[in-house]
Amino acid sequence: MNKATGQSAIFGCLIGTAIGDALGLPCERLTRARRRKMFPSLNRPAFFFGRGMFSDDTEHSIMAVQALIVSAGEETRFADSFARQLRAWLLLLPGGAGLATLKATFKLLCGVSPSRSGVWSAGNGPAMRSAILGVCSGDDLAKLKNMVRVSTRLTHTDPKAEWGAFAVALAAHFSATSQPIDAQKYARILAQNLDDEAHEFLALVQSAIESAQIGQSAQDFAASIGCENGVSGYIFHTVPVVLQVWLRGENYREGIEEIIGCGGDADTTAAILGGIIGARVGEAGIPTQWRDSLMEWPRGISFLRKLAQRLAEVAASGKTQKPVRAFSLAILIRNIFFLAVVLLHGLRRLLPPY
Repeated sequence: MNKATGQSAIFGCLIGTAIGDALGLPCERLTRARRRKMFPSLNRPAFFFGRGMFSDDTEHSIMAVQALIVSAGEETRFADSFARQLRAWLLLLPGGAGLATLKATFKLLCGVSPSRSGVWSAGNGPAMRSAILGVCSGDDLAKLKNMVRVSTRLTHTDPKAEWGAFAVALAAHFSATSQPIDAQKYARILAQNLDDEAHEFLALVQSAIESAQIGQSAQDFAASIGCENGVSGYIFHTVPVVLQVWLRGENYREGIEEIIGCGGDADTTAAILGGIIGARVGEAGIPTQWRDSLMEWPRGISFLRKLAQRLAEVAASGKTQKPVRAFSLAILIRNIFFLAVVLLHGLRRLLPPY
């Protein structure tokens, strides 16, 4: 892993992911029009009486960090650790997950090895946990490709998912290390590291770059690629929209508000974008009100800070450490509460305004 990786970039990526996730979660799967009616203001989380909680998007980033801590980037140990965490994650009743991830994790529970647990899917699951890989391994692109491949294929085997996850990881690396961001250099390095069959995805990335350069809004760009009613969980929708917003600036608040405004899979798009921008701006670049509104236990901000500190130590020394522990019973209690709030949100959506 990168020895120069700082705790600030790692924690910024983690907290940026968590806050974006929490802000976007109440708006998940709402169309643009319904989101505007139900949540006209995005100035604070609206999941539970003005407080925010995160979903599987952040949980998967946490698992990736834990796996990096115990493996120091050694791929087999990383895969084994991530697989163990996925098994435990499913047994602790997560409040939400993509179908492909659920199928793959169930295979892991049935004894299938991490090398064969993935299912054919181009969902955005791998992309939501890859920003931290770019922050920690981006200086060695060959290493980064391998880490992204291992992380992706645990759950998703469609190459499209891997291309999207690598694009997010590379963006997070650029965000953490480059000043200013050179969009064409990013596109060139991305193309050099993807398969020859990735031409459609690369064309979408180039469209995102050109859209950002002319200052097109995220909503208009999303509509141009078929997401006029909301950004779907398809990797070829999620990642280009995220990149378009990222390339237009590094203001965390403005970027998160705009991408949530696109509708659709808002918690995931905001989590991915939050991880990328957070790696650049650090904790200080994320609104204090948003950070203070995060209501999480036992894996709150202090837990994320411990994760960042330990991963930074591993990155600096190259030596593995023990994971940061959280009691399983506490996580189960939290997840049951989370599920209850999700159910209340589902019932609320049956009521006006439509």
